[in-house]
Amino acid sequence: MSVQELPALNAILNACATVFLILGILMIKMGRQKAHVVCMSTALLFSAAFLVSYLIYHFNVGHVKFAGQGIVRTIYFLILFTHLPLAIINLPMIIMTVVPALKSRFDQHKRMAKWTFPIWLYVSVTGVIIYLMCYVWFGPPLA
Repeated sequence: MSVQELPALNAILNACATVFLILGILMIKMGRQKAHVVCMSTALLFSAAFLVSYLIYHFNVGHVKFAGQGIVRTIYFLILFTHLPLAIINLPMIIMTVVPALKSRFDQHKRMAKWTFPIWLYVSVTGVIIYLMCYVWFGPPLA
């Protein structure tokens, strides 16, 4: 796989994380704790793989510029400027949600998950949207 193919892989990894996040929340709402753990662990693995792939890509390619123009450019940057800070705080929030669960401190886990889940889901979904806007719908990004 070439470095140029990593953005597509990143979008796939984000989409997979999204699916397992949604399945995980459905499982816990249905009282299926073991299925919840499997789904959320899988979402975590997909997100971790995304982060590694994302860092490899940007280490090799550097910064890329969005090629779209007009109103779509404004929409892209609105999404990006909400996505980026939430993506940055997402990792420590995920850690602060997973660690109590590993310690069977489910009261703390549940309290933190109420904040972490929607942010993680938003970051995963907007990651796919950013890929589509940047690499598919409006042409390849500018170097």
